[in-house]
Amino acid sequence: MTREAAPGHAVPASDAAGTAASGDANVVTVEAVAADPPHHHLGRRNDRLLLLAVAAYAILLSFLMIARGIAVTPDVVAVGFGLAALLLGRGKLFLRDWIPFVALFFAYELMRGYANKFGLPIHVTDIMSLERIVGLGGLPTHFLQGLFHSGPATSPDNLATISVIFYFLHFPLPLAIGFLLWLHQRRVYYDFVAALIVLSMAAFVTYLLLPVAPPWWADKYGFASGILHLQDNGFQGLIHLFGFARDNYFYSNDAYGISPNPVAAFPSLHAAYPFLAFLFAKRAFGRIGWLMMAYTVCVWFAIVYLGEHWVVDIIGGVMYAAVAYFVVMHGPRWARRFMEQIVDEEIEAGVEAEDEGDVGALRRLGRQVRWTLVAQGVVAAGVGIVLAYGMSRFGWMGGTTTGLYLLPWLAILGGLWRGAAGLLSR
Repeated sequence: MTREAAPGHAVPASDAAGTAASGDANVVTVEAVAADPPHHHLGRRNDRLLLLAVAAYAILLSFLMIARGIAVTPDVVAVGFGLAALLLGRGKLFLRDWIPFVALFFAYELMRGYANKFGLPIHVTDIMSLERIVGLGGLPTHFLQGLFHSGPATSPDNLATISVIFYFLHFPLPLAIGFLLWLHQRRVYYDFVAALIVLSMAAFVTYLLLPVAPPWWADKYGFASGILHLQDNGFQGLIHLFGFARDNYFYSNDAYGISPNPVAAFPSLHAAYPFLAFLFAKRAFGRIGWLMMAYTVCVWFAIVYLGEHWVVDIIGGVMYAAVAYFVVMHGPRWARRFMEQIVDEEIEAGVEAEDEGDVGALRRLGRQVRWTLVAQGVVAAGVGIVLAYGMSRFGWMGGTTTGLYLLPWLAILGGLWRGAAGLLSR
């Protein structure tokens, strides 16, 4: 019986080759690739260079997407990282680990628009009262726009253009953190994904039960005055900067809003996602992780200045992210065991052996496509799709205005996750 490998252990190629499982010289056991952890010095120079390289790749990719009029959405950014994974010889492993990740955001985008169909009262004046407490009597959005913007909402504003870029990029750099973790700390990557799922689902439930209007909505419907919605202003600045026609630009408010919900301000996921990425970057990379915090603060400023979120929404987003981080990192043992099974210790050991120079360690594990798992996943996801369509189109099970609407999406996510696990399995 093979002993369990400690997370993050690997051995030289010569040792791994000599300890193949009996009866199959091409299969490497967990014990065969277990040795000293290669990543116990997370602050070493090559890790810092890798972090900077991945961050630069994400920035360059996002810049090219904006300049060429391509929507900066999680699925598109993930495709860019998939190409990088393919060049690194880990295409199948990327599919196994990232299909559920991308599916989460498709599911979330499609679900969140139904949160405002419950008919619950929209919170505006009470949130503004809290906002005035935070702003020492005034509204922070009023203060920032009065300080940096002159004239009506359509007046040229370079700061609004810069803020829109940060608003669009609130997720690509957290994705870059996820990609870096996946490359060299795959076990932590799964913790990151689990925390994102907990955060997103908790936010969705909050949107169901506590619809909160953003600043621009409060001004539009007469609950506030003098709040400018500067997103279109910044967007026009991008059009002028890159010289493309608006009609030819693939990004619109619908690209991030397949099923939009205008009263889903609290908690702000624009604030929460980057902060969650910072928590994991700080844990994994030490002081260099504070670069992610600097980026996060820029996102916070942008969403308040543009009139998209209250400061209270940011505080809520930070609290939700911190709780999701704590729940995942200090969760019950059964949840930790479940995550260990998904990660698969032998695959993790093979990845780290390759990082140490043992070329072909993953291939020698003898893992291949298990079509039974793939089929089970496809069936489960298919059932979820049929249920989601039936609830949306024909009102099955109470329709989309009940909490049961979560069930088909959980079936879709669970099915995709199981099917993806079958792409590289025993």
